[in-house]
This record gives sequence, C-alpha cells and structure tokens, in this order.
Amino acid sequence: MIIATDATTTTTSTWSPSSATPILLLPAATPINSHLPPATSLGQLAEQISLAKAYVIIAKEHNNLQLAWEFSSKIRSCQLLLSKAAMREEPITLEEAEPIIKSLSALIFKAQDAHYDVATTIMTMKSHIQALEERAKAATIQSTVFGQLTAEALPKSLHCLNVKLTTDWLRKSSLQDLAEEKGNSPRLVDNNLYHFCIFSDNLLAVSVVINSTISNADHPKQLVFHIVTNGINYGAMQAWFLSNDFKGSTIEVQNIEEFSWLNASYAPVMKQLLDADSREYYFKGSEDLEVEPKFRNPKYIYLLNHLRFYIPEIYPQLEKVVFLDDDVVVQKDLTSLFSLDLHGNVNGAVETCLEAFHRYYKYLNFSNTIISSKFDPQACGWAFGMNVFDLIGWRKANVTARYHFWQGQNADQTLWKMGILPAGLLTFYGLTEPLDRRWHVLGLGYDLNIDNRLIETAAVIHFNGNMKPWLKLAIGRYKPLWERPRNPNIQNPDEFPRMCYALFMRIVTSKNRIKTGDS
Repeated sequence: MIIATDATTTTTSTWSPSSATPILLLPAATPINSHLPPATSLGQLAEQISLAKAYVIIAKEHNNLQLAWEFSSKIRSCQLLLSKAAMREEPITLEEAEPIIKSLSALIFKAQDAHYDVATTIMTMKSHIQALEERAKAATIQSTVFGQLTAEALPKSLHCLNVKLTTDWLRKSSLQDLAEEKGNSPRLVDNNLYHFCIFSDNLLAVSVVINSTISNADHPKQLVFHIVTNGINYGAMQAWFLSNDFKGSTIEVQNIEEFSWLNASYAPVMKQLLDADSREYYFKGSEDLEVEPKFRNPKYIYLLNHLRFYIPEIYPQLEKVVFLDDDVVVQKDLTSLFSLDLHGNVNGAVETCLEAFHRYYKYLNFSNTIISSKFDPQACGWAFGMNVFDLIGWRKANVTARYHFWQGQNADQTLWKMGILPAGLLTFYGLTEPLDRRWHVLGLGYDLNIDNRLIETAAVIHFNGNMKPWLKLAIGRYKPLWERPRNPNIQNPDEFPRMCYALFMRIVTSKNRIKTGDS
C-alpha cells in the first residue's frame, strides 16, 4: 500500500492497482508511522521513491514539466539521504525520513489532483515499476559480482611493494644466501617451540598476522612461523621477512611450486585443476546470473587454499601446529592453544552453529545418499581460520586420505557447490574438538553489528567475507584493528605506486643505456 498526505483533509482511503480509488491520505499534522521502527520508515521511503519515479514519467507524458521537476528534486533528496546513511554505516532515523515522506506524499496527492486518467496511470505505473524491479535485480547481481572482483583484487600499492621486494630478492645474493642458511635451522623442526602455519600470496596480510601474533606473545623467540606462497610472491616474501626484525621469532618461507609430490596423480584437486570441464566450470563463470558468484570463484579451488589438508606432508617432523588464515588479527597470546586437550580429536576449532544456517545441511547436498547415509544434517559447523591440528593423531587417522576420498567424490560438484569448508566438514567429521568461542570471532569482513565486547575479548578476530581490511570497501569500524599491528616499516602504502614508478623508470633508463652503448 502506498502512502500520501493531503495538507487540507483529515480523511483516509486506500489504493490498489485493482481499484480506482485514491492513495491512502493522511493528515499532514499526524506523524507518519511514529511508532514504527526505522526499517519500516525505510521501506515506506522506498515505496514513495518508486511511485515518485513513475509519476515523473506520467507528468512528462502529460507535458507537466513543473510537476516532473518537483518529483525529480524530491527523489534526489531521498537518494542523498540514503547515500549519507550508507556512508556512516547507520540506519536512517525516523526524524530524517518523516519530512521527506510527508513532502513526497503531498506531491503524490498533487499528481492525483491533476486528474490524470486513472486506468492509464495504473498501467503506466505497473510497467515502470516492473522495469525498475528488473533493473534493481540486475544491479544487485552486478553489485555482487563487482564486489567479488574487488575482494579478489590486489591494491596497486601492495602490488608495487611486491615489485620492489622481488627486485631486491633478485639483485641481492646476500638475501638468497641468508634464506638458505635459515632454511636449515633446527628450530624449524623443534617440537618444544610453538609452530604456526600460514598459506597465502598476500604479503601485507601475512605480515599483519605475524606481527599481531608476536606482539601478543609472552615469549616471541619461541614462535616459529611457516609460510607457503606461490612462485610469483616467493621472492617478495623472502626479502620482506629476511629484511625486517620480528623479535627473534623464526620465519620460514616456502614455494608451493617446489612441492613435487603435490601432483595430479596424488591430489584430486590438482587433477581437477587440469581437467578441462573443471577449468571451464570454475574459471569461465556461469551464464545464469542468479548463480551465487562465489561458488564459481577460482579462489575456492586455488591450490594454496587446499594446502591446509596437507599439513602433515609439508611438515613431517612436527607434532602440533596452529593454522592461521591470512585475514586474521591476533589479540592474545596463542601459546596456550598448544596445551589444550583435544580429547583424541585432530582438529580444534570454534563452532559456528549459534545460527541455524551454519549446520551441515546448509553446506552439503543431503539429497545425495552418500551424504545423507553418513552425516547428521543438524551437526554443528565450525570455522577455518584459527585451528589447532594434532598432527600425530592426523597421521594415525589418515585424515588426508579422507579428504582425497571426498574431493574425488565431488569431482562433478554434486556433493557441495564450492569452497574449502564443506570439504573440511566431511574430512574432520567426528574428529573436531569444539573450542571456546572467544578463541576465534568471525564476521569482520561482512557483519556490521558485531558486539564490541565480543571483539575485545577475542584471541583472534577474523575478517572473513569480501570486505577485507586492506581494501577500500573494508568496514570502517573494524579497519583500525587490522592497521594497528601492521609492520612499522609500512608507514604509508599509498607511497608505493610512486616508488614503483621510480623503479620502473630506472629499469627503462638502464635498458636504454645498454642499447645506446652508454656507460
């Protein structure tokens, strides 16, 4: 039902597309929905905007340009109000919405008073509202796609940092010698130390994870960090962690491309990456725009994301590790995680089933008998991002083989659509120990309303979601939590593009000198 206000009358009536009676008229002196929550006012405002847009077209068709201009002006005022509310990340208040709703209602009454043909008006409004709904639907899908692309993109400043560090790595043989020396350190296999593993291609994100872990540790020299990245970022990672001080902790960087054992004959995910049908499914995208984009996002089949299922193979001499995603920030000393009793389980994780949509039936296809016969649909989901893995128990239970089985069963994407977590839920079913929720608080990459007390008491906060803290679309309220532990040598990442341009010009100048024979 659409609302309008008549500045002179005190009567009310209703309008619907099936009747020719006027729109609901409310006296101007009466507050509109004064006892309703802001969400209702927002919905009412959206209805008024849709109707006003229709009347702009109707007024133009009747050559009433003054009325069309008045409607357009009010629509712009509404859109400005909505934009301001979005920028401040707060809902529109009733005090803000009510004046605009009243003024729009008065304009709508004025349009009715112009005695336009009602049947024509209704048909025109129907067609335009339908067109607007289609445009809104398309815009929503487009926004989701663009948001996903933005979340995957590497900011220009970080790309430039990688360029500079890679150049340093290739030019300075001393860095390569130091890397070889540290790669043979006995600390890397000492089970009396605390071992953390991170698999990522994002240098700055990994640096934040390590800095935040070290700064909150009582004994940082007892920490060992194992990083695995890809060949493109390997040199930059090595140069960065060899050139900076991390309070005596040990940092190892490995290149996934040197894991010769990780091949298509051993790992199903490698076989899927080489399979033509799988490559088309994941990388070409869907012609159906309504398919959730993230399910076809190549990120979810990206090999670094699957390394968490091969930790015992990567570190055969280690007994226990803490796995950290690259979009977390550590706020407490994590060393006590290593003394937790997992009661014979392999994976220590925080459960996420406080909300119904985090149970198994939301992740897996229970219409498939291979799933429904082996798993409880109401079983509680849990989170990757901060996990304690007992590698001794892992090897005894042959957990990686379980992962291979389920990954192979899902070669045609019938058991789950996409992602790492469904594979984890199947692989670690019956082998997961629930941890206190305060160890790992999630949602800082999409949820605007996380309780501050929950964040403050969390040992690890997780920016899972598309609004990563290193991107411009980050949630402003949480971004300082990520910026605080950033390496002090990164004062202003926005300076890196200028630095990269200078580096590029030096390279070009050097090449030109060689061509011309100048010394």
